[in-house]
Amino acid sequence: MNLPNLITIGRIFLAVVIIPLLFVDELGIRLLAFVVFVAAGLSDLWDGHLARSRGLITDLGKLLDPVADKLLLVATFVPFYLLSHGAESGGPFPWFGGVFPLWIVLVIFGRELFITVFRSYAARKGVVIAAGPAGKYKTVCQNIFIGAAILWYAFQSAAEDRGWSGNGWETWQTFHSAFCMILLALAVILTIYSMLVYLWGYRSVISGSSTV
Repeated sequence: MNLPNLITIGRIFLAVVIIPLLFVDELGIRLLAFVVFVAAGLSDLWDGHLARSRGLITDLGKLLDPVADKLLLVATFVPFYLLSHGAESGGPFPWFGGVFPLWIVLVIFGRELFITVFRSYAARKGVVIAAGPAGKYKTVCQNIFIGAAILWYAFQSAAEDRGWSGNGWETWQTFHSAFCMILLALAVILTIYSMLVYLWGYRSVISGSSTV
């Protein structure tokens, strides 16, 4: 148990904390959820840098890090889906008729599950599948989208409580919703693309050869 692993465990804790915060229909609480998410995202960069630069990469860290990353996705995408479908005090999601589509949740989680299983299968054949550029860009787009979506719900809470209206508020809503959807579209495209890149780059694993 070293410092990078402790940071990763902290990120798991932060992911769990985000869930109830998102279901509280108050500006301050949802802004706190945003701060917690940013802290969790930064901790991912920090623990990875420490582990590599100080030679502290461990088997426990290799196990915990992907668990923390996937838990952070679950802790945000599932609440987005539930809030947009009327759970607690949610409100409309930008675009898609006000609801967060189930197919997007399935694509995001399905890719993560598939790559996890594929990596385990490749490892048993002696092949290590490293994260590629497409996967890293996908993660960046996902994280920016998640942060923007949390702020969307925070501002919706503020608008309801404080009676925000008028051209300024409507213009901001249009810009914010468009920003969210562009990032989400990029994340979905890169999710599918990165999976195809993995499959093509490591097609020899599928064909039964242990070399790439």
